[in-house]
Amino acid sequence: MLKIIGKDTSINVRKVLWTCIELGLPFEREDWNAGHAALNPNGLVPVLVEDGFVLWESNTICRYLCSKYGEQGAGALLPAGARDRARVEQWMDWQATDLNTAWRYAFMALVRNNAAYQDRAQVEASIASWNRHIGILDAQLRATGAYVAGSAFTLADIVLGLSVNRWMLTPMDRPDLRHVAAYVDRLTERPGFREFGRNGIA
Repeated sequence: MLKIIGKDTSINVRKVLWTCIELGLPFEREDWNAGHAALNPNGLVPVLVEDGFVLWESNTICRYLCSKYGEQGAGALLPAGARDRARVEQWMDWQATDLNTAWRYAFMALVRNNAAYQDRAQVEASIASWNRHIGILDAQLRATGAYVAGSAFTLADIVLGLSVNRWMLTPMDRPDLRHVAAYVDRLTERPGFREFGRNGIA
């Protein structure tokens, strides 16, 4: 049995939980507590524990699960072909670096109400950058007509679907991006997104 450590309100934990749903994997989840400190030197979630094997970093955990338990070939969450897999991982890495950097200040100010993130000019700059990056995603979805990496649902859509949900729920002005809106409708057809994505949790 897979054990996933971390609260299901965490966007990074929900990446792993949604991946498990897509792969049909049974799991048990428990909240992080002081007794788990040795499992991740960064003190962050999620952490995966499987028969004594410990893994952290959400995107890495998702890749591992897809590689070990997922189908191979066409329609796989993480394609076997080098170019197809690279396209999926490109968008996963973009989410973890460029997109996350864009939203961090605004989210910490507007949702977390963190006192260290209350400079209005920086909030507005973060909102503008966040909207610009989601605009890049909108253009990609216009080009593919379906999902982030092409016509098929992949692991990149789990990672970015949760990011889009966060963007939609944050109280700020945002542009009307019709390809992103249609994308969310497509994702909502998936039980994993309904449970761990479009569920009112940013």
